[in-house]
Amino acid sequence: MVRIRVLVVDDHRIFAESLAAALAAEPDVDVSAAGSGPAALRSLERAAAEGRRYDVLLVDADLGGHLPGVRPAVPVQEVGEDGLVDGISLVTGVRAAQPHVRVVVLAEKDDPRRAALALQAGASGWVAKDCSLSRLLTVIRGVLREETHLPPALLTGVLKELTAARKHRTESERLVESLTPREREVLRCMVAGLGRKAVAERLFLSPHTVRTHMQNVLGKLGVHSTLAAVALARRAGVGPVDLGPAGRILSEESSSA
Repeated sequence: MVRIRVLVVDDHRIFAESLAAALAAEPDVDVSAAGSGPAALRSLERAAAEGRRYDVLLVDADLGGHLPGVRPAVPVQEVGEDGLVDGISLVTGVRAAQPHVRVVVLAEKDDPRRAALALQAGASGWVAKDCSLSRLLTVIRGVLREETHLPPALLTGVLKELTAARKHRTESERLVESLTPREREVLRCMVAGLGRKAVAERLFLSPHTVRTHMQNVLGKLGVHSTLAAVALARRAGVGPVDLGPAGRILSEESSSA
């Protein structure tokens, strides 16, 4: 019998343990539980190192947890100012690190916008926390067959959200393309969370020059704050600069000021 390895990720201990116990009663399911994003990542890494990878993650949509030293590749608006990363953001990190793992998001309520974000992050399903065990098992087995599972009541709303997101991305990409190579380089520094002084040091420019570039970036993108510029850049697929140990950023763009 092929066994399915499932990891339940939820910071509500009673719910996580109860769900894990119910799933463990199935003859073809091996299940463990984690109470936070960092704990889930550690479990995934340990299992992979031991050659017993998980097949499916069941992740609480409202999960909160610190990811020390990790800058998740997620839309900035999904990361709180206190550094908390929610369940949907965790989906992105898991899918990037272990793409073979299928992720199903468990939600307290139906929310088309967050369900759409979950799918964009790489989730294969969105399921109500109060669904029946048989329904959840159907979803678990279905996502392993490359199926995508959403509640029927959410389909129309999710399609609208995905269509709107595609339109916003196209517009964001057009605005980013209007930037000069140097301005795009500065924007990538902004996405990495660098302030004006840090950008100046890494690009070997004066703070005044960086200030001018940042003002030009905001003006061309049609936004009024760095946070809004970063959110737009994320929608356009602009990633952060490499903040490795190298003294100077190795840009793919022209380095002329």
